[in-house]
Amino acid sequence: MSESFQSRLAAAKKASEQLLEAVGTVIVGQHEVVQQVLWGLIAGGHVLLEGNPGLGKTLLVRTLSSCLDLRFSRIQFTPDLMPSDITGTNVLVMGEGGSAGGRFELHRGPIFGQVVLADEINRATPKTQSALLEAMQEHSVTIAGVRHTLEEPFFVLATENPIEMEGTYPLPEAQLDRFLLKVLVESPGDDDFAQILRRTTGAPAPTPARVLGQTDVLGLRALCREVEVAEPVLRYAARLVGASDPGSPAAPELVRRSVRFGAGVRGGQSLVLAGKAIALLEGRAQVSFDDIKRAAPPVLRHRILRSFEGEADGVTTDRVVAELLGSVERLPANVAHAAAAS
Repeated sequence: MSESFQSRLAAAKKASEQLLEAVGTVIVGQHEVVQQVLWGLIAGGHVLLEGNPGLGKTLLVRTLSSCLDLRFSRIQFTPDLMPSDITGTNVLVMGEGGSAGGRFELHRGPIFGQVVLADEINRATPKTQSALLEAMQEHSVTIAGVRHTLEEPFFVLATENPIEMEGTYPLPEAQLDRFLLKVLVESPGDDDFAQILRRTTGAPAPTPARVLGQTDVLGLRALCREVEVAEPVLRYAARLVGASDPGSPAAPELVRRSVRFGAGVRGGQSLVLAGKAIALLEGRAQVSFDDIKRAAPPVLRHRILRSFEGEADGVTTDRVVAELLGSVERLPANVAHAAAAS
């Protein structure tokens, strides 16, 4: 490992610590949630935040955007929202005094931000939710047959309420698969709750400092791709994803009984990228087995579809992931190299 690469790793670790500290001036607790959001930012993926109302999901996204010198936009999803409200549309602009010779101009929608908050995404219809598909996958938007490239870095943070209420719609599977991570926001403990009440009922909190700019984020994303993954670790990630398929011989009994579809290739790619982001933010040049294990729940929980039996038995996708982690063995280095040679 070159000296310049080591210095870049050290700088990345320092930047992540500064970003966590800046976010922590506003957000109380939720350290693991903030870390996982940073994994998504550095890995170049999108993040879905799920939690009950009032847990600070929107505040977290707004605080993170305040710490990044990037263009922020918010989309408040509602049942009557239309796809053009997200992507934008061409508007007829008439000449002076309403004279003839008008022209069409593109009115850009909020998707043209760099940090995009898709607030309460499951309150919009699947048709409107799907307006994000091209943007999230291709980082571009097609309007009236013309393709418009979005400015990098492009990062979607969506929030959703897990409570089934009137006016909410489940996200289509294709939409879920575009999220690198699904992060669960839990209720705070007593100490954190008291601190939240103290901060939110007193003087307004100061605006967090801007820590990273556009060049910094793009540099971290490029460096994340350079983090190495040894063959045994890579095969461990592949075996985890493969075992989530109920038709696989390696699938544990719980998966065969409770899962209809497992994670696919994009799930494996996301698992490795998240592992690289974890290693990078800790200043390491190699992904470890433990990095893959840490990344597995937020990467896989929304990519595993339960069968009717699994839903009836109350089997959660987190329980399935835990079963996978407990049943899939790590291959020793010599076995992995022998398999690769064959």
